[in-house]
Amino acid sequence: MMTLYEFGPTRSLRPRWMLQELGVDFETISVDLIAGEHRDPDFLQVNPAGKVPVLVDDGLILNESAAIVLYLAEKYPDRGLLPTDPRQRADAYRWILFAVTELEQPLWRISKHTALYPEEDRLPADVALARRDFLPMAAVLERHMKDRTYVVGDRVTAADFIVAYTLDWAGEAQLLGDCPTLRSYVERMYARPRAPRRIGEIFRAMRSAAAA
Repeated sequence: MMTLYEFGPTRSLRPRWMLQELGVDFETISVDLIAGEHRDPDFLQVNPAGKVPVLVDDGLILNESAAIVLYLAEKYPDRGLLPTDPRQRADAYRWILFAVTELEQPLWRISKHTALYPEEDRLPADVALARRDFLPMAAVLERHMKDRTYVVGDRVTAADFIVAYTLDWAGEAQLLGDCPTLRSYVERMYARPRAPRRIGEIFRAMRSAAAA
């Protein structure tokens, strides 16, 4: 059975979503980043970078959320979560890379400088710059998604799980106000019966648990 090392609202949700959509058996190990469990020697043996997610599958140890999603799509080709047509598959790769570079990187900078770094290390100016970097790239995807149900082709693919999670993150940062098509797309994707919980829902549950 595959094992997914994960933590709540992080990019762990991408491979979790993929596993749930595939309907395959897997177990999870929670690595509490707030408690510093990612710095434990045992976990560093699994991923020396000290980050989640990590997938362990029959001797394979794989980190990086997009790599895990693509591995799973290729491991189960009969599920059709990567296009077989070379041009459509290239298009799926394109939008996956677009999500993790053009969209995710400014979101990550915003998270660091609003919540993750110690307050004395935060740079409000970089938050403003990151927002400025994100918005025109979101507009590119907004135009692409006009009259589309999915990112590539006419059925869901691995690209959708990566893109939808990233856009949910952007929604938490209040960056999709001018992107009604993307907001609708996120709602549709998270309405899927095997979708994971949304980022905001997980954060609310964490706050409630901490207050209990």
